Amino acid sequence: MSMLLYRLGRLSFRRRKLVALVWLGLLVAAIAGAAGLSGPTSEEFRVSGTESQVANDLLAERFPGFSADGATARVVFAAPQGRTLKEPAAKSAVEKVVGTLKARPKVANVGYDPGALSKDGRIGYAEVSYRVPAGDLTEADRAGLRDSADPARAQGLTVEMGGDAIKPTGSGLMEMIGVLVAAVTLLIALGSLVAAGLPLLLAFVGLGISISAVYAATGFINLTEDTMVMALMIGMALAIDYALFIVFRYRHEIRSGREPEEAAGHAIGTAGSAVVFAGLTVIIALCGLSVVQLPPLTQIALAAALAVAVTVAVALTLLPAVLGFTGRRILGRRARNERPEGSGAGAVHDAGPPTGSVLKLDPPLGQRLARFVTGHPIPAIVGTLAFLVVVAIPVLDMRLGLPDEGTEPAHATQRKAYDLLSEGFGPGFNGPLVVVVDAADRRNPQAAGERTRQVVQGLDHVAAVEAPIVNEAGDTALLSVVPTGGPASKATEDLVNEIRDHGGQVRDATGARIAVTGQTALNIDMSTKLANALPPYLIIVVGMAFVLLMIVFRSVLVPLSAALGFLLSVGATLGMVVAVFQWGWFTGALGVVPLGIILNLLPIFMIGVVFGLAMDYQVFLVSRMREEYVRGARPRDAVVAGFAHNARVVTAAGIIMISVFGGFVLADSSMVQALGYALAAAVFFDAFIVRMILVPALMSLLGQASWWLPGWLERLLPHVDVEGEKLRAHDATGPAGAREEQTAASGRTGPEHG
Repeated sequence: MSMLLYRLGRLSFRRRKLVALVWLGLLVAAIAGAAGLSGPTSEEFRVSGTESQVANDLLAERFPGFSADGATARVVFAAPQGRTLKEPAAKSAVEKVVGTLKARPKVANVGYDPGALSKDGRIGYAEVSYRVPAGDLTEADRAGLRDSADPARAQGLTVEMGGDAIKPTGSGLMEMIGVLVAAVTLLIALGSLVAAGLPLLLAFVGLGISISAVYAATGFINLTEDTMVMALMIGMALAIDYALFIVFRYRHEIRSGREPEEAAGHAIGTAGSAVVFAGLTVIIALCGLSVVQLPPLTQIALAAALAVAVTVAVALTLLPAVLGFTGRRILGRRARNERPEGSGAGAVHDAGPPTGSVLKLDPPLGQRLARFVTGHPIPAIVGTLAFLVVVAIPVLDMRLGLPDEGTEPAHATQRKAYDLLSEGFGPGFNGPLVVVVDAADRRNPQAAGERTRQVVQGLDHVAAVEAPIVNEAGDTALLSVVPTGGPASKATEDLVNEIRDHGGQVRDATGARIAVTGQTALNIDMSTKLANALPPYLIIVVGMAFVLLMIVFRSVLVPLSAALGFLLSVGATLGMVVAVFQWGWFTGALGVVPLGIILNLLPIFMIGVVFGLAMDYQVFLVSRMREEYVRGARPRDAVVAGFAHNARVVTAAGIIMISVFGGFVLADSSMVQALGYALAAAVFFDAFIVRMILVPALMSLLGQASWWLPGWLERLLPHVDVEGEKLRAHDATGPAGAREEQTAASGRTGPEHG
């Protein structure tokens, strides 16, 4: 592989104008496709094969108006303390608001019952239904909805709104902050504006193509807005990291005395090999999420995998082409005038950070850290294990759930509307359960509905059960059940299970079957489905990645240590997520909203992403150790030299990823906050604790056994030459082979060069 990528790097360098034009053409075509083909995003969420989805499908089939696809809004009115909405002035103001809403474009219906008020008469609400989905509403439509409340506010009433019709379009501020922090980190790490700008340029091109392609696909398939956000988050971080890794290697080759074209070839042939396998592990982990069979999760995973694939292709072709335009300017002005380091083709040790770099994790410091860890492996292993296990303890109390408007920030109008309704009508009013009574054999659906109502009314945690509504065909009834607890409460979960357990009574008495849906029911079914899918997902993903890492490292124990570190990183990350977002620790300092629950999609999605990122850092660090070991270094010296060389780039890459993911903690959505925080924490634990302390300590303790591979397996596994043996052989037989081999030998006289 190293020779193939070496030739690709040199070809892209020589034909830089053609390569740049091809990628520019792809970018323009993707943007044009997105502009001409894209359709509205979808908010539909299906959990196929579950009772709640069966109930939703029955509603869509037999109560078409109930399950309309149009956007909805709930406008909540509240009179000041001591007043009511029954007073003439307040009643008139609310009626003006309702009349204005009915006249708005795209509004299908506005339902308001003046008698449906809270017990004290202070709080009421209107239900607004639109003829189009939320994705088709313009900012003008949303502004019109908000402005409709002015007559009521002029009379001193409080007006707040919930529903998908008022969700604003994202501002992109969170992404921009992450990019700005990443840009500063790149400038500090590389000490050159040209070098710092390259990863950002490559990220722009790669993400521009992949995200535009995803937007174009919305014209043919239903995709959620979260699909684009997640693909952007993951693609941005990896695009910058992969480009950074190759740029570091290219600068090292230039500083070692190579000509720019040869340096580009060697950078792609060595660092590019690691990027290929790192990208493959991320793609495997993301595509493996399709086994869960949740369409929104599959869409997010496949879109992110596409972004990663394009990112790898850009790094291997467009990056060396752009390096052809920059040449030696990649080093910065002062570094270009320095004498080349005393090693050529065989040079594998970087003598220090580039001139002008302010990031002082240079090889001497890297060596000291590596020597300390490898010199005291048992304390390092015990200390990191204890730390990660303690941090993971909160995961034992993790409660999974689905977001609702009660998890929005306190200043959001959705949250204020939610709180007002809870105050006036009880917490369960915000998340009623819907019981569908299927009497398709034409037995009396009204009687079956009434029998169901009697059974449900006798259960605990029930605040109210509305009278059954029968559809026009006369074969189905539905009941709305208001629980005493909120949608995410344990009491409401228990109520859903009780209703389902009593379904047999209704069937025995009436012959009708019941199915329960609603937010809490959907949460229960989704959590069960995710729990059932997790074991096969882990087996598939970890198994495939284990084989891939065995091929890369020619070892059994290195992939095992990678998997162990991954599990520890996931445990610690979930522990911190529970502590912050469920228990409410440090929320003031972080500026996030405590949820009381963890989004049930978050753990499995985070596991997929973190596994890919963990293997990234494993490949980046250990591939260099493998390279040193293959060149004849003793096992411990190989660990020290490989760590010292790549510690700086992994540190910079980790800071950049934390910056990008951390930028999403500033989002308005608490769910996006949680995911951004989780990924940022995962990078911290995995890059700085597991890969830079635990893994080197384990490999030092194992010694020669780290690279053990049974003979039969050695013969069975394909050789991909990630460490560049064929590339070095090519160097040795080239025109400058004798000189380079001599300088290479001088560069390997001992680990002090590492």
